[in-house]
Amino acid sequence: MIVSADEQLQGRGDLAVAFAAARTRLGLVALLFVLAGIGWWWTVDRMRGMDDGPWTGVGTLGWFLGVWIVMMAAMMFPSVSPTVALYSRVTKARSAVSPLLFALGYLATWAAAGVLAFAVAFAGGRIAGDVLSWERGGRWIAAATLLVAAAYELTPLKDVCLGKCRSPLGLLLGSWRDGWSGALRMGLRNGFWCVGCCWALMASFFALGIMSVVWMAFVAGLIAIEKTLPWRRVATYGTAALLLALGLFVLSVPDAVPGLTIPASGSVSRMEKMSP
Repeated sequence: MIVSADEQLQGRGDLAVAFAAARTRLGLVALLFVLAGIGWWWTVDRMRGMDDGPWTGVGTLGWFLGVWIVMMAAMMFPSVSPTVALYSRVTKARSAVSPLLFALGYLATWAAAGVLAFAVAFAGGRIAGDVLSWERGGRWIAAATLLVAAAYELTPLKDVCLGKCRSPLGLLLGSWRDGWSGALRMGLRNGFWCVGCCWALMASFFALGIMSVVWMAFVAGLIAIEKTLPWRRVATYGTAALLLALGLFVLSVPDAVPGLTIPASGSVSRMEKMSP
């Protein structure tokens, strides 16, 4: 079979386009990991000495939201990078603008979740007073939060949301929107499913110490394992078992939990000092 010169040129052109798109996707994933690394460095620096254990105060809205957004970028960008790369491949984008807008929409959903978490913490503090203090109900509520998170791992809703996160192609194609605004809206939608998948793990983060680098790394690791480990059931059942064990230990022998800061009796958290 003889291939004409035009066909050869077209084939080379298609190959060059494919290589360019692959370089864009690779660069995009590398950028997300770099941003995540910067987020980890900045968050660790900001959180140094702020861990007061379970139910550490969240401070002011501006301070908390700033830390929360960077924290979510650090924790979530590595596990969401395959989805962003898949979006880039489906769009056949030669630039990173649309995929980055997709990632921005994803992060915006988690920012909204942070505002909601702050509102719940603020309202709870005003209504219930110091009920979350360790000497009163803090220990029991922390343990209950971990046990609820363990149970949520085995629910149909968790399974559906995790399925969307692990196999996002159907979600992308089923909610396709063109243009930059479409990229942002699709990122928001993907973030919505991710919040549905991980909200209980984030609640556990609050219960263990929202300003703890140790528990930040622990929760980020669980999220990454659930989203990327080939053995899905192993990941979810393993996560449920870990959360169950943590809940029981916090309830019975909190001093035996590695990395858990036990709030001092009668202490005022550093974050509470920052509140107006």
